[in-house]
Amino acid sequence: MIGVEFASVWRSFGADVHVVEALDHLVPAEDLAVSKALERAFRKRGIGFTLGDRFASLSETDSGVRMTLESGKALDAEVLLVAVGRGPRTAGLGFEEQGVRLDRGFVVVDERLHTGVGNVYATGDIVPGLQLAHRGFAQGIYVAEQIAGLEPAPIDETGIPRVTYSDPEVASVGLTEQAARERFGADAVETLDYSLAGNGRSKILATQGFVKLVRRTDGPVVGVHLVGARVGELVGEAQLIVNWEAHPEDVAALVHAHPTQNEALGEAHLALAGKPLHAHN
Repeated sequence: MIGVEFASVWRSFGADVHVVEALDHLVPAEDLAVSKALERAFRKRGIGFTLGDRFASLSETDSGVRMTLESGKALDAEVLLVAVGRGPRTAGLGFEEQGVRLDRGFVVVDERLHTGVGNVYATGDIVPGLQLAHRGFAQGIYVAEQIAGLEPAPIDETGIPRVTYSDPEVASVGLTEQAARERFGADAVETLDYSLAGNGRSKILATQGFVKLVRRTDGPVVGVHLVGARVGELVGEAQLIVNWEAHPEDVAALVHAHPTQNEALGEAHLALAGKPLHAHN
């Protein structure tokens, strides 16, 4: 995610960029259709990438660095950015001395963010899971309310919105198609892709992409996945849809302003409810 964002920024500045991803797709935690769409967009922008190949060694050259991959492929560049994620800095802070259990530096907690030691809770990036600022905010509020005796509902990680700030943007909330089929059964899930080519505002912005809905058959929407310019601004409604377990028919009945990109969410749900309006294949 971070590597994709920096690659997008540097390409916007005119730099030649090549991304190396050890897994099989860019943004591998996202829905596969979204990953493939981002890869197509990056190719059009002239951003190169190597997938499914791991770092083996690095050496300095007169012009910068040379990276060699496990496949034997070598890449020369002026600058190397390593974006393999972050690790918690919990060593030497006294956690273990107080009986707080750590796993690879992360504080182990239950669903209520309690460490199992007295009145000690943990929130944010030192807790395993999504390393997102808004997740940390929500966890802080949750723990404060729990201490105050308000008995808040535990935070569901799948209901936390995720945004990759690249060009195009990627935004999602809920389960991917693969995760939904694994959880509910391969035949118990329906999906729908709504192309932004059918959205007036997206045509004005000259962006391509889609809204992908994942629902339980005859049940609620359990995942919303978006790719395209500014789609991070759409994930607010998407998280309400997923977290309030809305059915496509529920959202289809709501009127979305025209011409807005938000209208694409409404049109996607209209289509999934069997009432497509501006469908564009």
